[in-house]
Amino acid sequence: MLVKPLKIIVLAKQVPDTRNVGKDAMKADGTVNRAALEAIFNPEDLNALEQALRIKDSVPGSNVMLLTMGPGRAAEVVREGLYRGADGGVLLTDRKFAGSDTLATSYALSKAISKLGCDVIVAGRQAIDGDTAQVGPQVAEKLGYPQVTYVEEIEKINADGMEIRRRLDNGFERVMTPFPVLLTVHSSAPGCRPRIAKNVMKYKYARTLTELQVAAEDYTRMFNDRPYLKIQEMGVDDIGADTEALGLSGSPTKVKKIENVVFKAKEAKVIGVEDKEIEELIVELIENHTIG
Repeated sequence: MLVKPLKIIVLAKQVPDTRNVGKDAMKADGTVNRAALEAIFNPEDLNALEQALRIKDSVPGSNVMLLTMGPGRAAEVVREGLYRGADGGVLLTDRKFAGSDTLATSYALSKAISKLGCDVIVAGRQAIDGDTAQVGPQVAEKLGYPQVTYVEEIEKINADGMEIRRRLDNGFERVMTPFPVLLTVHSSAPGCRPRIAKNVMKYKYARTLTELQVAAEDYTRMFNDRPYLKIQEMGVDDIGADTEALGLSGSPTKVKKIENVVFKAKEAKVIGVEDKEIEELIVELIENHTIG
């Protein structure tokens, strides 16, 4: 049975690089001071983008769109997706979103997705600035979609749904899911393909309306001639969200403290080259949850 073209939304987040957390990483109100840290594309969201692009490769005519929520600079995440093969993107931005925890964020994203419509939502398992792994599942619950977490590979796609391999602690399992569905992708999934030079040249001037308004150059004529350069912006009014469920007022989670933890080796263990010694070490590492 032929598979109709799929509309795919990738939930992507611009996150602070938590590998360089310092004393200024947290504000007095308990929110992350994003201005103090370099902003990067959340690593597992890149794994998610690759899975979305593979669906597009497998099902001709499918469309991949990025959806990111954040300040104006988060439009860079959309451009990065366009460079790698996505077809478009939406920046969900509004001052009323500021300070949103996972509950408020998933509410806003679900409202935006309801407006956009889709067959498949793909997200990274978790973001490195919070490590909660909650947003994807919460979005699925709010939309009433089935969800598959810890996705490593989409093995089959047909008109009824998909067969997916998901990672487990000591192996994997295969599951079938109908459409529409939300997937969260594990870091063990294939990494994202690199930028495509042709796409970089095509989309390097892609901008949101806000970016155009503050740009030093006048790109008006270019954008009228090339509508694919317009990155769509959506705010609270566009998605019909309740402001009380957004931002700090809609966020029961409060950050008390941020610490930069550095692990230091306190002991060492020397083993020989015998298979038995290596096997005993592996068993020990699995039992104390160092690996596996």
